[in-house]
Amino acid sequence: MYDLIGDIHGHATELKSLLTKLDYREIDGVWQHPSRQVIFLGDFVDRGPQQIETVSIARNMVENGKALAVMGNHEFNAVAWATEDPRNPNEYLRPHTDKNLKQHKAFLEQVSEGSELHHSMVEWFKTLPVYLDLPKLRVVHACWHPKHISAIKKYIGVRNQLLPETWEQASRKGTEAYEAIETLLKGLEIPLPGDHHFFDKDKNKRTNIRAEWWQQGELTYRDLAMVPEDVIDKIPHEPVASDILPGYDGEKPVFVGHYWMSGEPKPLSNHIACLDYSVAGGDGGKLCAYRFDEEQRIARNKFVWVEA
Repeated sequence: MYDLIGDIHGHATELKSLLTKLDYREIDGVWQHPSRQVIFLGDFVDRGPQQIETVSIARNMVENGKALAVMGNHEFNAVAWATEDPRNPNEYLRPHTDKNLKQHKAFLEQVSEGSELHHSMVEWFKTLPVYLDLPKLRVVHACWHPKHISAIKKYIGVRNQLLPETWEQASRKGTEAYEAIETLLKGLEIPLPGDHHFFDKDKNKRTNIRAEWWQQGELTYRDLAMVPEDVIDKIPHEPVASDILPGYDGEKPVFVGHYWMSGEPKPLSNHIACLDYSVAGGDGGKLCAYRFDEEQRIARNKFVWVEA
């Protein structure tokens, strides 16, 4: 059986507390359970103070068969930041802009950018699968989208990891691989109709919204928008076309992270759960897990967490 753990973002203390609460013990440097296995939902790095230890714990568990893991958008970004752009000498697949540096700064400082440790972590990130489709459950960092799952298959290997030759395409805006990775690892974005727009916290004009892709039924842009409360009035109450949302077949439960949820952990629907409860967000943040025992419907009493 599996214990799924959401975004950790360098909070190793909370990770060890959660593993202990789940009855895992560290034996010979590897956290393990006699009859269960962890599935990490990605986003091990950026933000938190213990990123090296976080990656070490997860990597040791994966490499010793005590855990599985998928790639988060922060691992994808870390690889792209460190990978030279073959088309543009002295540039990288993730541009070294001030904005991008701000996101990565804590990680780069903790691992000493360019060090052997940094290189080793980036190489491990490359091995992480984009998604898992297991016999009884599915796992992806942000959005289970059948169209993009199908599209990404030509760019991944037998363990669902991005092939070495496809990293450039996956990082190049406008390509099929890029659009698939953006949706699977960062979530579904949909364009607002007409001239509608809003400004984010950094005063950038936004014409797209990140959408609650798990919703079903007749919905409006405002119903689906994941935006701060102070801009929700800018989002129109116009209906969204029925083919914009991917829908979910409910064949198996699907687990995601990524969305900085708040409050007491609970299912998004009978078959979908988010396990990112903002451990890196300060007061009220939690590191969250779900104890999966092959149930088809996600149960509220199976969520387990520790406070940040």
